Amino acid sequence: MIEAGGAWNEFELHAMRRALALAALGARTTQPNPRVGCVIARDGVIVGEGWHQRAGEPHAEVFALCAAGELARGATAFVTLEPCNHHGCTPPCTEALIKSGITRVIFACGDPNPRVDGSGAARLRAAGIAVEIGLCGNEGEELNRGFFKRMRTGRPWLRLKLAASVDGRTALAHGESQWITSPAARADVHRFRAESAAILSTSTTVLADDPQLDARPDGGSSPPLRQPMRVLLDRQLRIPPRARVFTTGGEVVRIAGAATQLIPAPAMVSPQGRIEHIALGVDGYLNLEAVLAWMGGAALNEVWTECGPTLAGALLNRGLVDEMVLYLAPKLLGSAAKPLAEMAGPARLAEAMTWHVHDLQQIGPDVRIILRRDR
Repeated sequence: MIEAGGAWNEFELHAMRRALALAALGARTTQPNPRVGCVIARDGVIVGEGWHQRAGEPHAEVFALCAAGELARGATAFVTLEPCNHHGCTPPCTEALIKSGITRVIFACGDPNPRVDGSGAARLRAAGIAVEIGLCGNEGEELNRGFFKRMRTGRPWLRLKLAASVDGRTALAHGESQWITSPAARADVHRFRAESAAILSTSTTVLADDPQLDARPDGGSSPPLRQPMRVLLDRQLRIPPRARVFTTGGEVVRIAGAATQLIPAPAMVSPQGRIEHIALGVDGYLNLEAVLAWMGGAALNEVWTECGPTLAGALLNRGLVDEMVLYLAPKLLGSAAKPLAEMAGPARLAEAMTWHVHDLQQIGPDVRIILRRDR
């Protein structure tokens, strides 16, 4: 059990906020690890800092301690997440902190990973190091919302991206949908894609639009160090090998129904994506809960979903969406155009599914609303 710390001064708040800003630099690269930043300070001066840059490489504490050198002795470490206390690809960060002579460690929030979960704090305290928790705790958890959800529930944080006119329509009646939103909004989507572990879509979307579903942040001038996994719900293996989603880097996984057999023809063989089979639900469609459990088992922290109204409605109806990212364009498409989601309405207004606005911004001529479910 980790006990929360008490009051902190302005410099300590500044140091932790700096650590959080450093941690955010790993938003596109640390998957499946959490994003972590560390600042070493003594006598009101920052003497070392670092951040976890990518999985398999040194953690934030190691970089910060190397930067501080001998100045770390007697100093305080500000870390955005409880230091690890187990051997993985790298040695435990608790060992590095103890050997450095650090006398105090403040971290924003505990690590829910069962391999840590309080053991890091206990190890530091056993070595005589003062440990405090809770400084910028909400910000620390927000930074790693996907990692925290996966550790606690076995499922990733699921974002549903929707783009619509101001009257809530996503495409004309005959299916034309490109482009409802502006280039600025589409560039914003690529930033979200790049920060996601995977992009979830369907065979229907691929067959209709032939999208690449890759991440091209910064206008494509500087490609990300990794492409998110593309997870395509392809129950009957309908996606053809010529689809553009297979032409970009990164792993593609097609999820088929449990009874679906791979057709033994050259056109259906790798590299057209790995195929996983998921049990069918009672309605004959893929079991979406099983799909999300599979994603959690694949160590995917945050999943970005781009799909049509059928899957959007199913995910919403089942309460599987953690966050909606809704882009509204200043256009009117009329009542015959396609809706945001295909789902049954409530019998009474009081029974309507309710969300709260987490963030609201203008992106070019469009408005982006980030919504989270009222639980």
